[in-house]
Amino acid sequence: MSWGTELWDQFDNLEKHTQWGIDILEKYIKFVKERTEIELSYAKQLRNLSKKYQPKKNSKEEEEYKYTSCKAFISTLNEMNDYAGQHEVISENMASQIIVDLARYVQELKQERKSNFHDGRKAQQHIETCWKQLESSKRRFERDCKEADRAQQYFEKMDADINVTKADVEKARQQAQIRHQMAEDSKADYSSILQKFNHEQHEYYHTHIPNIFQKIQEMEERRIVRIGESMKTYAEVDRQVIPIIGKCLDGIVKAAESIDQKNDSQLVIEAYKSGFEPPGDIEFEDYTQPMKRTVSDNSLSNSRGEGKPDLKFGGKSKGKLWPFIKKNKLSLKLGATPEDFSNLPPEQRRKKLQQKVDELNKEIQKEMDQRDAITKMKDVYLKNPQMGDPASLDHKLAEVSQNIEKLRLETQKFEAWLAEVEGRLPARSEQARRQSGLYDSQNPPTVNNCAQDRESSPDGSYTEEQSQESEVKVLATDFDDEFDDEEPLAAIGTCKALYTFEGQNEGTISVVEGETLYVIEEDKGDGWTRIRRNEDEEGYVPTSYVEVCLDKNAKDS
Repeated sequence: MSWGTELWDQFDNLEKHTQWGIDILEKYIKFVKERTEIELSYAKQLRNLSKKYQPKKNSKEEEEYKYTSCKAFISTLNEMNDYAGQHEVISENMASQIIVDLARYVQELKQERKSNFHDGRKAQQHIETCWKQLESSKRRFERDCKEADRAQQYFEKMDADINVTKADVEKARQQAQIRHQMAEDSKADYSSILQKFNHEQHEYYHTHIPNIFQKIQEMEERRIVRIGESMKTYAEVDRQVIPIIGKCLDGIVKAAESIDQKNDSQLVIEAYKSGFEPPGDIEFEDYTQPMKRTVSDNSLSNSRGEGKPDLKFGGKSKGKLWPFIKKNKLSLKLGATPEDFSNLPPEQRRKKLQQKVDELNKEIQKEMDQRDAITKMKDVYLKNPQMGDPASLDHKLAEVSQNIEKLRLETQKFEAWLAEVEGRLPARSEQARRQSGLYDSQNPPTVNNCAQDRESSPDGSYTEEQSQESEVKVLATDFDDEFDDEEPLAAIGTCKALYTFEGQNEGTISVVEGETLYVIEEDKGDGWTRIRRNEDEEGYVPTSYVEVCLDKNAKDS
């Protein structure tokens, strides 16, 4: 089976067929290219989907993902992200192993096809040229034969005519001989060209064309084999990622199997446990007695009675309603969440304070590491002055030390609140109150510890608003009395502000770098110095922010 022998006369059809074969190959390349684009688009959509449902960092949503079911969902999203990566691998492998390879092969195929058909056309042109030469010699031979016949007939006519001179007859005879010789020469030439043409034609149909068509046939068969191999590669690229995709799906199944409903239930308890005791029984109030009814603990008049309200820190009260029937009105009045989380139930408040203390300790450790690094760098500069100026690090070192001092004070403040919640301290110290930005007058312990001491109104709602407001006023008044009852302290020295300090908390005072002020109470070991600017302005500043110079008389005394 050979195109050279079977299709020797189908040059044009073979040319069309081979062009169609190249078009099919290019169509397949286009198909694979579109498949890679679909895989990339699918992978991108999967990645976007996974990213869309990932919890946002440092958000409330992230805290909710501590449950095993949510963790399983996160694992599913991560596996889907890996799943998307495998589709990207499919796209990349199809592009490199099929598209690029076939595109290069198509260019080579076009060049080979062009060369083969160029040789075929060249052979065609050669045989056509031989054919034209044969036709030309044949016509010339035919023409010369006719001329010879006419010359012979003219000679015979002249020879038979008695009126024609002998010279004219001789001339006609010579002309007839010349024409006859020309016919013989044309005959010989025609015979030679005919033999040559037959030889060329035999070579054309039995040698040249079969060889050219054989090359075209081999070229076409290679194209068919190549497209078949590409289809196998197409399937193999998909098959290679199946095990990894299977692992992704196994990961999703494993994540689903890791869900623990009991653990999630326990986490709900830890997240929402208030720490309150259930309310006690409500006492019966007998209205049948003729005597005047004694005001009970459950009446509204208790929080609105004469004198100061009785502040209660802890202990269970009789006849109190559930603490979560109505939200704390005081916290709503104050607006934002208090700094000491006093708006939360005891257990939740303890967790929040512990979390805050841990965060501050981490920040302190970070700042200390930075201070150590700067100190080491300063030592290097001292030993090797050519590497840098040690004095250039003093400002940075002082800044880091200030940050550490601030963080430590902040930590002490939250640790005091934490100790108060856990029952280690009966009440907050003056130092903790001074460091607090909100003070006890804004967030009294009563808001937290007396949640069960709220009074019940006849309609079943709390009357906490008035009682708590009274408690706030009482604490604020007591706090103010600590300073109002004291005699103004005499100055014991002066101090110069090394750094600017913004005294935003109550009891503190703002100072500007380089400012000179009076010292009225030196540091008692808590890190704060009491200073005065004038008769009306005094307060505490961090000791590390000022350079103190005490009077000799004050030191001697």
